[in-house]
Amino acid sequence: MTPARLALCIALALSAAPVFATDDRPPPKATDLGEVDVTARLDEARNSLSPDTGSSQYVMDRQTIQALPLGDSTPLNQVILQAPGVVQDSYGQLHVRGDHANLQYRIDGVLIPESIGGFGQTLDARMIQNVKLLTGALPAQYGERTAAIVDITTRSPKEDGVGGSVGITGGQFGTLNPNATLFGRSGAWSWFLTANYLENDVGIENPTSSRKPIHDHTNQVKAFGDISYLIDNDTRLSFLFGATNNRFEIPNNPGQTPQFGYLDVTNFDSSQLNERQKEKTRFGVLSLQGKMGDTAYQVSAGQRYSSLDFTPDDIGDLMFNGVASDVSRANRASTLQADFSTPLGDSHTLRYGIYGSFERANATNDALVFPADADGNQTSTTPLNIVDASRIIARTYALYLQDEWSIGEKWTVNYGVRADRYEAFRTESQLSPRVGVVYQPTDSTTIHAGFSRYFTPPASEMINPTSIAKFAGTTNALPDNGNDTPLAERSSYYDIGISQKLGDAWTVGLDSYSRHVQRIQDEGQFGTALVYSTFNYDQGKVKGDELTINYDGGALTAYFNFAYNRSVGKRIITGQYNFNPDDLAYIQDHFIHLDHDQKYTSSGGISYAFADSTRIGADYLFGSGLRSDGIVPNGDTMPAYFQLNLSVSRDFHLTAAGATHAQLALVNALDRTYEIRDGSGIGVGAPQFGPRRGLFLSLQQDF
Repeated sequence: MTPARLALCIALALSAAPVFATDDRPPPKATDLGEVDVTARLDEARNSLSPDTGSSQYVMDRQTIQALPLGDSTPLNQVILQAPGVVQDSYGQLHVRGDHANLQYRIDGVLIPESIGGFGQTLDARMIQNVKLLTGALPAQYGERTAAIVDITTRSPKEDGVGGSVGITGGQFGTLNPNATLFGRSGAWSWFLTANYLENDVGIENPTSSRKPIHDHTNQVKAFGDISYLIDNDTRLSFLFGATNNRFEIPNNPGQTPQFGYLDVTNFDSSQLNERQKEKTRFGVLSLQGKMGDTAYQVSAGQRYSSLDFTPDDIGDLMFNGVASDVSRANRASTLQADFSTPLGDSHTLRYGIYGSFERANATNDALVFPADADGNQTSTTPLNIVDASRIIARTYALYLQDEWSIGEKWTVNYGVRADRYEAFRTESQLSPRVGVVYQPTDSTTIHAGFSRYFTPPASEMINPTSIAKFAGTTNALPDNGNDTPLAERSSYYDIGISQKLGDAWTVGLDSYSRHVQRIQDEGQFGTALVYSTFNYDQGKVKGDELTINYDGGALTAYFNFAYNRSVGKRIITGQYNFNPDDLAYIQDHFIHLDHDQKYTSSGGISYAFADSTRIGADYLFGSGLRSDGIVPNGDTMPAYFQLNLSVSRDFHLTAAGATHAQLALVNALDRTYEIRDGSGIGVGAPQFGPRRGLFLSLQQDF
């Protein structure tokens, strides 16, 4: 029995597709077995390592990504926004099912630790063959970041020879995005390489409603590579690597009034501020993957380095904020991962593995501040220099064991347990049971349910211990209370859903989830630098529902997603010094909405192909609004928003080298001005507005 799948424009399987055990013993080796056949069989073996029974999944293939208005130039976060229950936030952040970030990225089954930067996408959509978003009650294989698993399968050549493409996307707001891709196969070797450069004048969301932001230029360079060597018919060695250099100007909000004096300067034009931020990420993973008898395996060793540097406008930041912080963060993570899958008879598949990581995180705040009295009033216009530095060493260990049991042709049960241990400021651990059930009463109906116990360590790259004593008696003084070392989150997750096919073209899905959390983690921007720090609420409650409708009529495809979510927290127990004492007092005894809680979220799209060479399409995003301060913290909501995007594309065959692809996109076609954030709310910095209407043209030449 094969897994139930949805192959639509945006392929949805809200219920986890049952993966029944089969006889995976390799066929007798033949001397004329081609590299393509070997690669396909090894890909199948690698896929068998990752179950999804009981979880919710949403799959987008390469054709789906290319059908988006910006096609391959679409940032990865904008691709994921097409999935149900995914909420957009400022600086490119995503919230899935009421969680703040907490996303796990996997490339070809290998976990890549997330980078520090709160904005700027490290991964490029051009590398993706397909991307699966797993949410809900995940099997025991998945730990660490569990709001959603962004599981990417990379592109790879399918036949011998060399090919590729070159192209450029350009348009309004000074957008220029050239790119190049090269791939090939020769004998036992295969490779895929891609790189692109992006610059525009809207690198970060505009803090004002104006069409063109002030001081918002960005330069971004991304590169990715995948090189593989077939050792024999059952063994493959692969090396994945990537690099990102992103530079941002921090956009200005004109008309602000200085709050402090600097030497003999009493006024400063806020439109002339010159704050900047740069981010770097490097990662490399060496993997040995294959089969030993009936057992499929993949063993990987990797390293990821990430850094972020914020450069203030010394005089301007001092006059507006009383502090000018030159902030640097760096994190180096070394990882080891091993996954195994062994079929036991015709009804059971045993999966087991280990994961370990070793991280070194450094944070430095080189700050200029003014002397101040006990009430925080400036007592001198001559600044002081204070350096606050910290270093964290974090170790993570995990192992899991699970069995996928096929009971007849209609039932599949995946049950297992995961053990996690996290060592940083303290040692924390948890044994987490998991169970997922899939029932398929007919070929057109799939029902799933699951329960997972989660243990989520704090993101080491977001931990920023602060020396409160160093800033006492200055304009950057903090309350001398609270715990500055965040705690691991512990939660119980319940998920149930149904997917129903209606005829050959329609699929409808409904999913419901609930999560009860102790020490629920959240992140906030505290200070002027656009970096995030982790803190904990003592208790959290998250629940929601998702409806999806998909249509695949051949030339015409369409999808619709609608989600409801409610996320609340009570009693802040770490990082209290970052918060207003009145807010802390209220949250101590009351549940409040988390700042990233959005009650209603929807996305959808439609696409029509004419004779396989011309395609027109439209998609949209809708949100009822993130939280803002009201009478109580996070007690109000931002106004609802709607963004419509249009596109038309056509393939031309102008040369024998390959097809020429042209795509025209109109982003925010109605030019609706909407505000994502207004600068208020727990851990929220400056206001941010969504994109204004923009016209973009992409040209791509294959060879």
